[in-house]
Amino acid sequence: MKLRFYMLIGLFLSLILGILPISSDLLNAATPAVTPVSALSFTQGVKKTVLENGLTVLTKEVHTAPVVSVQVWYKVGSRNEGKGESGISHQLEHLMFKGTSERPVQFGRLFSALGSQFNAFTSFDETAYFGTVQRDKLEALLTLESDRMKNALIETEQLDSEKRVVISELQGYENSPSYRLDRAVRKAAFPSHAYGLPVGGTKADVQEFTVDQVRNYYQTYYTPENATLVVTGDFTTEPTLKVIQETFGKIPPRQQKGAKISPVVTPVSIGKKTPIVLKQPGSAAMLQAIYPLPDIKHPDVPAIDVMDNILTGGRSSRLYQALVESGLASSASGTATELIEPGWYEINATAAPGQDLSKIAQVIQETLTKLQQEPVTTQELDRAKTQMQAGFILNNQDISSQASQLAYSQTIAGDYHFIETYLRAIAQLTPQDIQQVAKKYLDPTKQTIGFFEPTLVDGEAETSGFSGRIVEKFSPGEPVDPAELAKYLPQTKSTTNTTQQSLPQQFTLINGLKVLLLQDSSLPTINLSGQINAGSQFDGNQKAGLATLTAGNLMNGTKTQDALTLAQTLEDRGSFLDFTANREGVGITGQGLTANLPILIQTLADVVQNASFPTDQLELSRQRALTHLKVELDDPRTLGRRLFQQAIYPKNHPFYSFPTLETLESITREDVVSFYQQHYRPDTTTLTVVGDFEPKQVRNLLNRAFGNWKPQGQAPTLNIPTVKIPANSTKFKAVIPGKAESVTYLGYNGISRTDPRYYAALVLNQILGGDTLSSRLGTEVRDRLGLTYGIYSGFAAGINPGPFLISMQTAPDDTPKAIASTIALLQQLRQQGITQAELNTAKRSITNSYPVDLANPSEVANIILNNAILGLSSAEIREFPQRIQSVTMTQMKQVIEDLIKPENLVIVTAGPQR
Repeated sequence: MKLRFYMLIGLFLSLILGILPISSDLLNAATPAVTPVSALSFTQGVKKTVLENGLTVLTKEVHTAPVVSVQVWYKVGSRNEGKGESGISHQLEHLMFKGTSERPVQFGRLFSALGSQFNAFTSFDETAYFGTVQRDKLEALLTLESDRMKNALIETEQLDSEKRVVISELQGYENSPSYRLDRAVRKAAFPSHAYGLPVGGTKADVQEFTVDQVRNYYQTYYTPENATLVVTGDFTTEPTLKVIQETFGKIPPRQQKGAKISPVVTPVSIGKKTPIVLKQPGSAAMLQAIYPLPDIKHPDVPAIDVMDNILTGGRSSRLYQALVESGLASSASGTATELIEPGWYEINATAAPGQDLSKIAQVIQETLTKLQQEPVTTQELDRAKTQMQAGFILNNQDISSQASQLAYSQTIAGDYHFIETYLRAIAQLTPQDIQQVAKKYLDPTKQTIGFFEPTLVDGEAETSGFSGRIVEKFSPGEPVDPAELAKYLPQTKSTTNTTQQSLPQQFTLINGLKVLLLQDSSLPTINLSGQINAGSQFDGNQKAGLATLTAGNLMNGTKTQDALTLAQTLEDRGSFLDFTANREGVGITGQGLTANLPILIQTLADVVQNASFPTDQLELSRQRALTHLKVELDDPRTLGRRLFQQAIYPKNHPFYSFPTLETLESITREDVVSFYQQHYRPDTTTLTVVGDFEPKQVRNLLNRAFGNWKPQGQAPTLNIPTVKIPANSTKFKAVIPGKAESVTYLGYNGISRTDPRYYAALVLNQILGGDTLSSRLGTEVRDRLGLTYGIYSGFAAGINPGPFLISMQTAPDDTPKAIASTIALLQQLRQQGITQAELNTAKRSITNSYPVDLANPSEVANIILNNAILGLSSAEIREFPQRIQSVTMTQMKQVIEDLIKPENLVIVTAGPQR
């Protein structure tokens, strides 16, 4: 199911915090159809205030959880960049975290100290900064955002350091064939417009940025009159507006001297007759086609978005049926990008093994031609409208998403009420409207199309290894003193949090199926999360991939419904149900509106009890799995993680097993059916439902749906061997042709979630590498040395011990120094430990951030589920902050001694030849 316009119609380039680097500057974005009533309820209560300095302020009280979201969106992106400035908007975004003249410290550390879940991105038309905190931190967050609007520290030291980081980020994108194809196609479609360049810019331009150049850009565009501030959540409007006036209101407007706005230019009106062909190292053949579209305010936009949903919105969509279900492609998608200036519609497809891109292009054209010649059916149109309506509601369950939606509408469309007129237009569309926009915009003479043809389709990385100690020695800088940091933290109002997290009802059906229910009537939504103990740990090396193939085929048919019927049953109602195999289980994810809970439960019950595994669908899913595997083996991140785990765990350990071309091809239908019958059992299944429902009715529904599901015999178990930390440090390298950046993993086997040291380990990780901007690793390797775009550490602690690992992306020439610096920092930690101030700061950061997680119903469902399958008390969701706060310095010293072993690291690097 494709969900659109719900949270943010933006194209993320820089997600620089809290996650691994993404591989492209594109994230699907477009728009959902909600009834006028839903649209009005979304904008109801929004207050718009324009300060004297021109700052637009949108406030909306939402008192469902004790948290608030603060977002500042600047109306400047790559569209505004002139010659020689490609990527300057994105470079400035990075520098906005380097501190201000008032607070010359890394702002990521300040946000982390407040417990803020924060991020930023640059796009074609906008640059945005956002954070969500407990309500008592609102004033502090407003103070920090107003400070960097006025006083950003843009000096040689900061720029030089962050240039290296940005270049590392850009080079990381070069690892992705889809990124390279998109860049080539958009450049051809927009030959004289900034939309034709990557949002992150070019390495050549970034290297030449000067302090004066970036500072002038900041002074030109980071002005109150060019920004929108949005505050949503648990606050009171009038006192908050007073604080905003005292902080942002004092910033004087700066006249935008010579502000550069790209000329209004549509994509080329006559597309390229012949495809752009990239023949480069890669894993899978890909196609991308682009068609010119109008700007976001054009009256055709609602119909265009519905047209896209009909073409690519879910399994029942036309292009999915024509390309994926036919076996021509392993994936197909579409995106309508409507911006301040005329944008584009793009179609993407990845070829199935052995399939020809020209044939895929032909089928795409035939599908588009049919859409132009015949009106869509009423059923298709209604399904698209319902999907978009449900997607809008489901993806605006948390206040951060609501703030982003308001900010996007105000910044890009010029009015936060835009969503109302948009959704009213969606509701009124007819089949003829869809046919008309298809004729108007899907013109083959205006198409720009590109093919990516891999030159090493079946190539495998060359892997080498050696044992021994790393000999390079580096002296890390001194850890940041939290007391020094505290000088720059705005004061927070200490308030007593009277909101206590509700605990789920817990019961077990007669067949052993565990159920946890948490009622939340704040929105008409259902969030379902579950797990069946049928994960890949049961595969074995000879049938690696079996659990994933089984889970991926559950929705391909049952005794009474075929795959299309199952898909339409859910998609007609805007609901979603998915199964994903991981190591320790098969994850179940479901969402829908309240009225559709019975359908979700009935569909779930049908597929886990009655899956039929039709041969033709199994073969299609095998081909998709083979394509996916080739992509993984061509990606330094996924190949590196695979080799890292295989270096840590012995061959008889379930965490060693990964699919190969041979194992995927060897799996038979009989293998899948046998695995399903053996491992899909009610007594190894746990379900969590969070949302708007009556618990008694849900209990009855579950009993009816699953009452006949009986376990047979004893549940399968595994005898998992104990894994020791290596006696010496070992280093491996995998060379992947055609890559620009390396990805490195360092670590060894760690602890389980139920290990009594877990909470101390979590606090330790927060200090070490829990955040790339506020941690010791981030401070040293990213900020001080500028060697990586992102560096993180973590304990993969599940039912069984998983790895402790550190991951980072670096330029090949910087990799040895980054590794040595990381080891030196671990040695420093081992020898000197941490300070009491670091301990207190880390504990506050974790516990202050936790309420933000609990403000998202889908996240709450996941937390409840994870606690249950780990055997933790149902009260863990409430008691977690206290367990973190109770961690002592004595426990920290012990966990450092037990778990930090710099002389015993397994080190794996995947990427280009140095």
